[in-house]
Amino acid sequence: MNWKRSLAVLPLGAALLIPANSVFGHGHDEESDMEEGHGEYEVRVSTPAADLRATLDQYLSEHAFLAVLTMQKGIEGAEDFEATAGALSNNTDDLTGAIASVYGDEAGEMFRGMWEDHIGYFVDYVTATAEEDEAGREAALAELDNYRVDFSEFLESATEERLEAGALAEGLQMHVDQLVWAFDNYNAGEFGTAYDNVSEAMEHMFGVGKGLSTAIVDQFDEDFEGSHPDTPAADLRADLNFLFSEHAALAVVTMQKGIDGAEDFESIAGSLNENTEELSAAIASVYGEEAGEAFNEQWSEHIGYFVDYVTATAEDDEMGKEEALENLDGYRATFSEFLETATEERLDATELADGLQMHVNQLVGAFDSYVEGDYETTYENVREAYGHMYGVGEGVSGAIVDQFPEKFESGMPSEMPKTGLGGMSDSNSMSPWYLYSIMTILLAAGVVMITRRKTSNQQ
Repeated sequence: MNWKRSLAVLPLGAALLIPANSVFGHGHDEESDMEEGHGEYEVRVSTPAADLRATLDQYLSEHAFLAVLTMQKGIEGAEDFEATAGALSNNTDDLTGAIASVYGDEAGEMFRGMWEDHIGYFVDYVTATAEEDEAGREAALAELDNYRVDFSEFLESATEERLEAGALAEGLQMHVDQLVWAFDNYNAGEFGTAYDNVSEAMEHMFGVGKGLSTAIVDQFDEDFEGSHPDTPAADLRADLNFLFSEHAALAVVTMQKGIDGAEDFESIAGSLNENTEELSAAIASVYGEEAGEAFNEQWSEHIGYFVDYVTATAEDDEMGKEEALENLDGYRATFSEFLETATEERLDATELADGLQMHVNQLVGAFDSYVEGDYETTYENVREAYGHMYGVGEGVSGAIVDQFPEKFESGMPSEMPKTGLGGMSDSNSMSPWYLYSIMTILLAAGVVMITRRKTSNQQ
């Protein structure tokens, strides 16, 4: 198949220029940003180019998450397989709309056809596995191999060779490998390895978003007001978006596995704990083990309230469910207050509390509807919960950059992954300033919470 054809390139549509809705109180005045000039504009996390990157990061990483979940549901013959597959299809619609808004409807439909085909090949792989059809598995992998070549040529052509087909194909092979490994390990009962693969697959797609957005902005620079998607501030936003959205994704699946009594519950809960450990280790690396352990305790406690809700549901304990919700309500109020204090009121406690309530409602809504068998509603809530965390990432990163702008004043874009389809960075690690700045905020938060807890205990 030859994708070396002329594509109808249209002006960039509004779909990729609308930033995620921030759940926090400290907004950014775009007019004042522009009046300060492009240099100042680049130390903002919310720019047209950074918004494009965040949009692509969201849809691409959500694709990886939903693909893994759909493959699990498929091999299990789960009742919610069709609903999960439907959510994955809706994600494809969103990605198609994004591509079409840049390159036109014809290119959008070309993208959709290839994207849906590659999802179908993963389904073929699952089906062949269920039927113990080794030839069918090999055929599915061969189709995926052909897909990555065709799709790489399509993207190279669309971006006018800003993305290189050979390097793209290597990145796509990594995507295929990660999803297949996650599925094979899950099917073999190697659940710990399976969820390591899941996290890697989601993280990998942030590199895709960075590479693709960088190519698009370079191609249509007049549509992005001189902003760039690959700045230190944009990297911070992406780092936080990954961490927060992974938390939501893992929390949803952990709650499902818990109520189902699934064999892999401990492993998925372990992955959720690892998500917490990334923050705790950052605290400990600067402020010592005691501070890291204190943070770990507080963060784990709020996750524990969701687990309490699942346990109470399994035991038909309405009072237990109410208690868990009350504990979450107390948590969101306290957490909002200390974030407002830590960021010197760049984040507003009232708006923070509203945003945290939305997060609680989405996770509880996804779980309750799952238990009731209303799977369409479940996965609507799942997608909303996942997308919501990109507003969280934008809000928190915006406060950090506003609080410490000198740390983000580099006029040079951060390094773009050579393939355009690599991990979050070449070193596969989070931005160094992210680690320091988020530690500062979270340590302050931890100190406030610990102080209040000691006071409460003394009373």
